[in-house]
Amino acid sequence: MLDKVWAESVISRRESARTGDVLNLPNAVTLLRIFIVPLLVVVLLTRVSEAWFGVSQRLLGVAIFLAAALTDWLDGFLARRRRQVSPLGMLLDPLADKLLISAALIALVDNRLAPAWAVVIIIGREFAVTGLRSIAAREGFMIAPSRMGKFKMLAEVVAVALLILSMTDEGGPPVTPYAVPVFWEAPAFVHVLARFSASGHISAHDVRILLYSAGRAVLWLVVISSMWSMYGYFRQFYAFVRDPLHARPQLSREDVVVR
Repeated sequence: MLDKVWAESVISRRESARTGDVLNLPNAVTLLRIFIVPLLVVVLLTRVSEAWFGVSQRLLGVAIFLAAALTDWLDGFLARRRRQVSPLGMLLDPLADKLLISAALIALVDNRLAPAWAVVIIIGREFAVTGLRSIAAREGFMIAPSRMGKFKMLAEVVAVALLILSMTDEGGPPVTPYAVPVFWEAPAFVHVLARFSASGHISAHDVRILLYSAGRAVLWLVVISSMWSMYGYFRQFYAFVRDPLHARPQLSREDVVVR
């Protein structure tokens, strides 16, 4: 999204100067997503939701996270409808996305719901790609967003939501039938399904195990798609370094999404 916004500002500089006010509605929605991040961290790392609101920590946490993730779609939709672009929006939109996902993943690590090594890979990838895009933009080259990168973002939202919902009332992951858990928790997932098929009954704890196992499985997809999409971005940059004229994308106004 950042690269397409940069291209739009180059293609229609005069038009964006008329309509791209700094304090426009899309930027306000993006700022809201940034302000939600500290609230999400407080809810996931403390018992404030039960103490103050009488609401389950996992339910309030997932509601706040999904609402914040929805604003990522909403600000882009509003920007396309209103055709509003500004340098502030170009800066804030990717920053807000990274803050939201990074804060949620780090909170999950603190709650023992996500492995630290996987979160380090995911966040490290974000720093690497952001730095690469900054260098490319300074050289006048746009690294186009990849489909794998968009899939990664969707998988991150699904994985975080599932893992938050799997949190126990005391905090932390549900106790599985296996003493040594694996990254995916596949044995626990199969064990619960087999017990359900035999008895026809499933408890709330079993549901948390299923959510936890599914969340860890989707987290695998996030790690793999993060590495694959990062490879694609570096390949684009390497092609530009080797042949700047042929590697530079040619964009028309119809190819650009305003933000």
